Amino acid sequence: MPFPLPEPMRVALEQAEAAAQAGEVPVGAVIARRGEVIAAAPNAMRTENDPTAHAEMMALRAAGRALGTSRLDGYDLWVTLEPCAMCAGAIALARIKRLYFAAPDPKGGAVLHGPRLFAQPTCHHAPEIYPGIGEGPAAAMLRIFFKERRSF
Repeated sequence: MPFPLPEPMRVALEQAEAAAQAGEVPVGAVIARRGEVIAAAPNAMRTENDPTAHAEMMALRAAGRALGTSRLDGYDLWVTLEPCAMCAGAIALARIKRLYFAAPDPKGGAVLHGPRLFAQPTCHHAPEIYPGIGEGPAAAMLRIFFKERRSF
């Protein structure tokens, strides 16, 4: 029997599914502290007509509004796909304590791939990184989404 996913990652996967249903790339993100979800969001680039409306950015914005601060010291980000450079930069600026992500993104990721933003000497804050949690379901959702798009 596989180990059950932590609640924040389950919610992130639900958000990714909501994104897919809206025609968005299926990525979901959650801001949590001690397992309690503070904010959750799906990708919304198409629905918001906003190229910065990645799930991570939307969740960071929602958490900032909910908490009344741009500094999320002590909070964790759970996301279904390795963050891109834009999102990794925002994660550093928000001072996220821990980053949990499901599927790696060798093409567009910026944490373990590409620029490896948190390893750069110019990065003033790097979260603890925990990859691969929920990778199977997150990667399957992405594969199905893009396979359906390529069959047109």
